[in-house]
Formats: sequence, C-alpha cells, structure tokens
Amino acid sequence: MDYKKVSRYVVLGILFFLPVTFLLFLYPATHNYDPLDVVNESVLDLNAFNSNSEEKIILEDHITVVGFFGNDSIKNNTVALNLKELVYDKFKGFKKFQVVILMPKGSEEQAKALKNEISSYEDLRFWHFIFGEPQDIKKVFFSLKTKTELNNDLSSNNVFIIDKDLNQRGRLDDRTDKELEKKKPIYGLHSYDCIEVAEIKNKMSDDLRILFTEYRQKRKGEFNSDTRRASDLKSENDE
Repeated sequence: MDYKKVSRYVVLGILFFLPVTFLLFLYPATHNYDPLDVVNESVLDLNAFNSNSEEKIILEDHITVVGFFGNDSIKNNTVALNLKELVYDKFKGFKKFQVVILMPKGSEEQAKALKNEISSYEDLRFWHFIFGEPQDIKKVFFSLKTKTELNNDLSSNNVFIIDKDLNQRGRLDDRTDKELEKKKPIYGLHSYDCIEVAEIKNKMSDDLRILFTEYRQKRKGEFNSDTRRASDLKSENDE
C-alpha cells in the first residue's frame, strides 16, 4: 500500500470537506437569526406635515429614522451630527431608507441652516425636515412607545426606527449577558439617544442592519421568522 498516496488523499479530502462542513453550520444561523422586535404598532403617519421638498414625505413603505428637533434646531447640533455621521452616512444607500425630522411651522430657516451645517457637501437627499402644528407633532410623538418625554420646545435627543408597515422597531429585551445570567428584570430599548455615541454606533446601527436583512430576505422569499411583540415577551416573563 502506498501510504504517501493515501495520506495525500486524506489531506485533500479534509481540505475539501472542512469548508463545506463549516458552511453547513453557518447556513441555519444565517437564515434563523432573531429579527428586530416590533415594540409598538400603528405609528401615526405624517399626512398633516409639509416638507421642504416637492415630494410628500410619509412613513409607510419606508424604513425611517424619526427625530424631533423642536423650535431651535441649532440647539440640536450634536444630535444631528451624530445621527448623520453614525447612521445616515452608513445607510443612505439602502432602498427606501430615510431620516425624517419633525419641526414646528415657522422654523424652516433654522432647518435650512442646520442642514447646510451638517451636509459638508454630501448627499442629503434622504434626510428630510418636515413642518407641522405643535399639536400634530405631539400626536406623532405620543403614538410612539417611549419612556422619554417631549421637551417643551418640541425636541428630543431620542430617535425612533419605524418600518414599512408603520411598526416601531427596537428591542423588547435589552439586557446584557450578565444581566440575563443574574435573571435581572426585563427592560426594552424603544428609542435611541443620539447624545450617547455608543448607543447609536453599536445598538442602533446593529438594529438597522438586522431590519434591512429582514426586508432583503423577504424580497428573496427566504424570511421565515416572525418578529416578536410585547405580548409575546410578557407571556415569557409571566411563566
């Protein structure tokens, strides 16, 4: 028996089958990931608002990051810059993605000044300022699930992810691994604080990637996992 020839075939066989085996292990993980949770349904759309462009800006059929900049948008310069650099610049090439900032009527010039400040000659086609009455801004905010409050000037440091079906997305369970091990009470993540760079850079960016993956797989007919809702998690917690 030619042991050198046998050993050569064994090595070649291992080199061939090892990557295949590795891919087989990865395949179910790729197609059975946890989708981004639905934390709230029936978010109010933006029909009562006017935009600074010719097109009508709405939430339905878009993946939208919604923010509230209030009467003095320049005061929200840090919020705007973090949102642009850490979120908008990463996802502006994705189909149907948009950032929509709600502001009261009469603040159009401030919005224009802020947009010029954060643009840096870059493409802001998918970043929209829209304007409405204070009561309409409050209605949209109150249709969202959040533990934060809208400031008196109708602004907030927090932004929200809304999917194509007017569902608010986030995390029903945002506990860390250590908190899970210690069985700490469940808490969620319904909005993202743009002042906290780590929260935007890590959590929000990851969550948006997951949401885009979900829609891409839906287009290909590969998506077979239901998003969890608050009622599902409540029943788990009650067990």
